[in-house]
Amino acid sequence: MKTALITGSTSGIGLGIATEFAKTKQYNIIFNGLETNGAEIAASVGKEYGIETLYSGANMLKPEELRKMVTDGIAKFGKIDILINNAGIQYVSPIDEFPDEKWNAIIAINLTSAFHLSKAVWPGMKTNKFGRIINIASAHGLNASEFKSAYVASKHGIVGLTKTLGLEGAPFNITCNAICPGYVKTPLVEKQIGDQAKAHNMSESDVVNKVMLLKQAVKEFVSVETLGQMALLLAAEHSNTITGTAISIDGGWNAQ
Repeated sequence: MKTALITGSTSGIGLGIATEFAKTKQYNIIFNGLETNGAEIAASVGKEYGIETLYSGANMLKPEELRKMVTDGIAKFGKIDILINNAGIQYVSPIDEFPDEKWNAIIAINLTSAFHLSKAVWPGMKTNKFGRIINIASAHGLNASEFKSAYVASKHGIVGLTKTLGLEGAPFNITCNAICPGYVKTPLVEKQIGDQAKAHNMSESDVVNKVMLLKQAVKEFVSVETLGQMALLLAAEHSNTITGTAISIDGGWNAQ
């Protein structure tokens, strides 16, 4: 059994990816999230699919908690083979009104936490001559939209980090790739719909059709199952030559 650590995995995209990994019955999973019932969510997935799980409430803003999550995971499972940096937050605002504290939090959670966790798992992956780091970036890691200065900056940053780690990890069979989804219907996106409606002064249905999915050729939200299956491919033994890439799953957004 391999072990996968997935941040932000007690809700949304992270929980969807964790579930896809659990279905294979080939991975122990370290769950992470700030939900008050996070331990119960992890235990429930483990029981349903017959796998071992561990829950950590490590806060992405606190590097010492991230390092402890890694050491606790290694203590329980012996190693961490796959790291999926998924945790993220969003805030929508014109640049001149963007709160400093929101910028700092978005950069810290979306980007800096991935640095701390990658650094923490790296020695073990080097020793084991196997590692798969998967960063959940965004279509906004390759493109920009108005009113999302911090989010776009953080996701462009995670794509850059991905490329660097892909190069550094090559001699040790450590790969690093970014998945860049379009809009996924999660609680985070549900909140964005309301925020965008206010920013653009339009109805929520118009935001979905005229703003969010406007640039997608396929007018559908991306499914968490699709993201999970892509992550499984990137985590596989035979995917050792896929590294340093940013893979779009965006309904054709980047084809324009």
